[in-house]
Amino acid sequence: MDKFLELFLRSLYFLAKGVIVVMLLAILGYGVIFWRYKNDLPDRQTIENMSFNQTSIIYDRTGEHILYEVHGDENRTTLPHDEIPDIIREAIISAEDDAFYSHHGIDIPGILRALKANLQGQTISQGASTITQQLARNIFLTREKTYDRKIREIILAMRIETIFSKDEILDLYLNGVSFGSNTYGIESAAQRFFGKSARDLSLDQAALLAALPKATSYYSPYGSHKDDLLERRDWILNKLKDKNIINVDQLKTALADDTLQKIITPTDKIEAPHFVFYLLDKIEEKYGKEKIEEGGLKIISSLNYALQKKAEEMVKNYALKDLKKFRAENAAAVVIDNKTGEILAMVGSRDFFDASIDGEVNVATSSRQPGSSIKPIVYASAFEKGYQPETMLWDVKTSFGPDGTGGEYVPANYNGEYSGMVSMRQALARSLNVPAVKTLYLSGIDNFLETAQNLGIESVEKLKNYGLSLGLGAGNLTLLELTNAYGILANDGNYFKVTPIAEINDKLGNSIHQSLENNQSIISSETARKISSILSDNEARSAVFGTNSKLVIPEKTVAVKTGTTQDYRDAWTVGYTPDISVGVWTGNNNYSPMQGGAAGIYAAAPLWNELMSLAIQDKEGKSFSEYEKVESDNLMVTGKLETTVEYYNEKTGEKLSEKDLRKTKSSKVREKIVPAQHSILYYIDKEHPLESYTPEENRTDFMLSLWEEAIINPDWDKKEEEK
Repeated sequence: MDKFLELFLRSLYFLAKGVIVVMLLAILGYGVIFWRYKNDLPDRQTIENMSFNQTSIIYDRTGEHILYEVHGDENRTTLPHDEIPDIIREAIISAEDDAFYSHHGIDIPGILRALKANLQGQTISQGASTITQQLARNIFLTREKTYDRKIREIILAMRIETIFSKDEILDLYLNGVSFGSNTYGIESAAQRFFGKSARDLSLDQAALLAALPKATSYYSPYGSHKDDLLERRDWILNKLKDKNIINVDQLKTALADDTLQKIITPTDKIEAPHFVFYLLDKIEEKYGKEKIEEGGLKIISSLNYALQKKAEEMVKNYALKDLKKFRAENAAAVVIDNKTGEILAMVGSRDFFDASIDGEVNVATSSRQPGSSIKPIVYASAFEKGYQPETMLWDVKTSFGPDGTGGEYVPANYNGEYSGMVSMRQALARSLNVPAVKTLYLSGIDNFLETAQNLGIESVEKLKNYGLSLGLGAGNLTLLELTNAYGILANDGNYFKVTPIAEINDKLGNSIHQSLENNQSIISSETARKISSILSDNEARSAVFGTNSKLVIPEKTVAVKTGTTQDYRDAWTVGYTPDISVGVWTGNNNYSPMQGGAAGIYAAAPLWNELMSLAIQDKEGKSFSEYEKVESDNLMVTGKLETTVEYYNEKTGEKLSEKDLRKTKSSKVREKIVPAQHSILYYIDKEHPLESYTPEENRTDFMLSLWEEAIINPDWDKKEEEK
């Protein structure tokens, strides 16, 4: 027992000694860091006389037209301590810093977690900032993501904690923090968003305002992320309930309140509002919200002001026409420079300020089903694999096997008719559905998704579970994404990242914006040229659209594709010249169907035609580069067909059997050379269409029998019904 006690006491001694050493090292480390930075940080007098920063201004591409001002004067009304409601304090603490009243300026566990995450990710992405740290950063430091700046922020936060009480710090924060939309301080935010004083805010309004400082552009009540804003509001309300600051009944009432309906219309002048909020999102992603709202930036956007104003007028006029003709109350449009990726115009709705149509929602950046306007990417993925515009397919009613619902996937063409054997050129130009699905199968869904991603479709992950229906536009993407993808095709397959920014200068006039790396070859120039050749082939599409449709612009070569979704919920027209891409969408924000017949060619193409005509009026009528035709001995891949001879009675027109042929005089027999009744899968290895093959090996493809049956027995589905 004595030995055990001695061992225990010795262990306790060494443990205590180790703790003391660690504490001494921590104190020594803090001392070294403190002396390293103390002369670079503001002293007590400076902190007590803290000041704020300058306005940032967004211009059009000429730098002459102001689109929006982010106040440097900081629209702020300071409230004394006793006029700031407690619910505001509790909501902001719940949203930003739960441990505010218990820490001394920094959250050590949070810093350690952030440090670990940053080291693991080898980047500085997390900061674990307390309210005091945010106050220190907002007033005296930059948003620069470096460990040096973080150390300064920590020391300054601890210094602030020694100068001010917790209530004083919270007051300074609530009177100085940005709530977005050029608004600083809780009183100005209450007035700006709800038209009332902070002391009169309801619980749901207080929670919504507390949600804004985290990311003011992203969560803006005037922006496109309202669902996320409401989700954050609800999270704050639930935290207040968990902390017993509000009761269950108060929580239920607040959650049920339609807070967004209480938001008042902004009064500050803003031009091209959908574009401006999109631009602010992008700049905030790169530089942080404080840099925008307090940094005195001069932001030269990519926007062509004159084109934008005309586009806004056109969108409104055509949307109102479509409202009468098709029950389509809204429209959107984007114009992109194909050589730079710069957005020249963006109109997200017919009227940003019309709440009855959710006008503030930017449909140009909202996810919608693209319908047939996705088909150029389907065929591009097939061309990348070796298929050609001359590849032959059978456009016949075809089952593609189980669709996952217990039935079979049997797509139909728009007009319910079928064209027999067609080339991929004809199929894409005429927007035939069955060949598009066959092309997707030949290409492979994974290959298609990779091509889409290469073309800048960032929502590829959301498309993976739609199967072959992807070939007809199932799955959502945005008008901006699709127009950008078409622009890459126009640019000979060279990638650019779409951008709303031309130049950014800081308050001292120094350029801080670095141009994006463009002109990276993403798909082959031959594939891009093949798609451009087809989409600009007016003769090839005339069988469906006529020779003088709204897809034609006189004396200009344009490549263009329409799209229409199920029940006429979306109508699209997207097209391009070598210089400019224009995308147009029409429909209803709430996804309600338009009137029957509101196809892309009728509901969207007229607006597209007028906007494209305006955008290229001063451009030369350039043509697309021609592609090199590929020759192959493989049947159907480059247009070569296996043929047979059929015999018909010259007088009756009836097909003659071998027996009847022998009995009929040769003068009464008419010969007709016809393609063999086989699908392309009968002749090739679909994974390597240009390589030599052994047909017997290839014919194990499970889809072969379905495609063959559809060709040989056009009424196959009726036989199934009889069974």
